[in-house]
Amino acid sequence: MSDQQPPALNKARSFQEVDLAAMRQTLSPGDRVIGIDFGDRKIGLAISDGLRTVASPIETLVRGKRFADDVPRLREVFTERDVKAIVLGWPLQMDGTPGPRCQATIAFARNLRTLAGIDLPTLLWDERLTSSMVEKFLIGEMDMTRGKRRKIVDQMAAVVILQSALDAL
Repeated sequence: MSDQQPPALNKARSFQEVDLAAMRQTLSPGDRVIGIDFGDRKIGLAISDGLRTVASPIETLVRGKRFADDVPRLREVFTERDVKAIVLGWPLQMDGTPGPRCQATIAFARNLRTLAGIDLPTLLWDERLTSSMVEKFLIGEMDMTRGKRRKIVDQMAAVVILQSALDAL
């Protein structure tokens, strides 16, 4: 995934979308980046270390009925972790074209800025197969039960998304 091309930039988007080169220029030494696996029911969160070499899971946030229900916890995480940039999973289809969830992902990024007041550089990063890769790992390598997997699969997908972006940075 490290050689992926960024999605076409759309100047109409009301969030700070950046490509990989701009993300590199934006970050200062010690800045931490959050990885987000956005879904209909859950939001997986992961964080980088200050050197931006390792991604670690934070939590899986069970979404409320409205975005406003998620805002307090999202603000808390961003503040506690002193986040300076976002890597947001970009749900492309297998052929590389934007998938049906891309619009919801854009709306989430826009809501982070406009409703949550979180206005940070945001890199959209290819998330194809991350959840299935995590599921296979948790089953095959960790021998984890379905109930335990369900609790962590989203945050582990966020780790995979963030780690692949960190590797490219």
